[in-house]
Amino acid sequence: MITLGISCYYHDSAAAVVKDGKVLGAVEEERFSRKKFDDDFPINAIEWSLDSNNISPSEIDAVVFYDKPVLKFERLLDNYIAVAPRGLYSFVDVIPKWIHKRLWIKNEIKNSLKGFNGDIIFPQHHMSHAAYSYFTSQFEDAAILTTDGVGEWSTTSIGQANGNSIKLLQDIRWPHSLGLFYSAFTYFLGFQVNEGEYKLMGLSSYGKPKYYDLILDNLIDVKGDGSIHLNMDYFAFTYDKVMTNDKFSKLFGIDRRNDEDNIQQIHFDIGASAQKVLEDILLKMVKHVQEKTKSKNLCLGGGVALNGVANYRILKESEFENIHIPPSPGDAGSAVGCAMYHQFAMNMIKRDISNSSNKIVENVYIGPSFSNDDIKKFLETDKINYDELDHESLIDTCAKMISQGNVVGWYQGKMEWGPRALGNRSILADPRRKEMKDVLNEKIKHRESFRPFAPSILEEHVSEYFDINISSPYMLMVAPVKKPEVIPAVTHVDGTGRLQTVSKNTNLLYYKLINRFFEMTGVPVIINTSMNVKGEPIVNTPEQAYNMLMKTDMNALFMGNFLVKK
Repeated sequence: MITLGISCYYHDSAAAVVKDGKVLGAVEEERFSRKKFDDDFPINAIEWSLDSNNISPSEIDAVVFYDKPVLKFERLLDNYIAVAPRGLYSFVDVIPKWIHKRLWIKNEIKNSLKGFNGDIIFPQHHMSHAAYSYFTSQFEDAAILTTDGVGEWSTTSIGQANGNSIKLLQDIRWPHSLGLFYSAFTYFLGFQVNEGEYKLMGLSSYGKPKYYDLILDNLIDVKGDGSIHLNMDYFAFTYDKVMTNDKFSKLFGIDRRNDEDNIQQIHFDIGASAQKVLEDILLKMVKHVQEKTKSKNLCLGGGVALNGVANYRILKESEFENIHIPPSPGDAGSAVGCAMYHQFAMNMIKRDISNSSNKIVENVYIGPSFSNDDIKKFLETDKINYDELDHESLIDTCAKMISQGNVVGWYQGKMEWGPRALGNRSILADPRRKEMKDVLNEKIKHRESFRPFAPSILEEHVSEYFDINISSPYMLMVAPVKKPEVIPAVTHVDGTGRLQTVSKNTNLLYYKLINRFFEMTGVPVIINTSMNVKGEPIVNTPEQAYNMLMKTDMNALFMGNFLVKK
């Protein structure tokens, strides 16, 4: 059975192909369009997913779209009626897009897949999140918590899964959304919604939660079970294209920060306060989920599950024995989730919960790739000087260059699935050098100075360097650093790091590189950040990787078996 999963029209459009329970390929549209967070119909992602696996549209049994557009449109109309006459400007902007395009997704699918004669299926948005979080786990049963901005009506859902069955038991509904609560602060502090939430998480570490009580007293009512009710007097997202209003600004005594404005201490403190509120609410939700389901296993999904600081507190403070968060738990991941829902829940394909390389939890490297022949052809066509290295020389040379203070690009194998570079489309550097944080932010990434960098660490050494004793392969946990003096460049201002554990079973080449650095330096950690600059998606092609080398202060680029220096 072949299923094509699609997510689009909100943010992070993506496509995925699942065959007989195995994810053959998954990729975000932005990697082809070069438009960061591209929300358009993922035609390029679809074409790659099919072509790279030699699948024709006629072989597809079903196309599954990640939510129910009609229900989402119903919610939009209901909302505009409720807030009228406010919202006219937003109404005029949004509704035509739905009438002319988004309600006709079936036609878009059929027109894009000539020869397809299968079913087109529309599961609920939060069911797609739930399916992705559960079916990528190795649990026979689990509790599920999905939290995001909004799906059709739901903003948070509680579920329970067993075998191939998932049931959504309870939800919180629009406009009362923990995700949009956090996005409102993202907007207010000068970052882009659906893109800057991770910036807010990083910024919050520089502040103190001085406004915690102010937020709870005025903006959000939180019950003992974690259910919430927003005071909509302070929020504008139900009737405008902005998140907050003047009353929100007056509450904190400052105007919304513009992108070009300097960040002041009050911004750090507001961010810290919003982050703590989010964490505390999630802990209440998780406690309620555990009490309701009695499960020892928890699966987290939805965009809020990208908050690694909150995830660590859930790991440490909840009563769940095991926690699973898939790579790309936001909307892009739902392309895989809705396809898995069709295969496992609707068609009862047998789940393999063993340690199998066929499972996405074991293999996140499922995107586009370019062979050594492809890379060599590009280099020679463009008359670019290069050195060709054998396997061992590649690892030795790269590890040595990193240890000497060079910043290198590492472009290898298949692209990672999800928003993080996990060792195949990465920029690497020495974590022992404190100055590397500023070098990378200012001269390579061209981004805000407060932004932290992730450490990649050999899995077997993780508990020596971090206060965590589980694998964290997708950079979804932010844990305290035990040896900040050894790895200062990846230690955030609050003494934590957003780590990636690296196993020889999942990425042998990357593992060997870090291990060689370990043999040279005694430190089993390197800096890993995605190969992109501010405002651009992660590189896809060899040409894009080379262009990044040339327009930044990177020292060298390792593409396949080829070394390119400036």
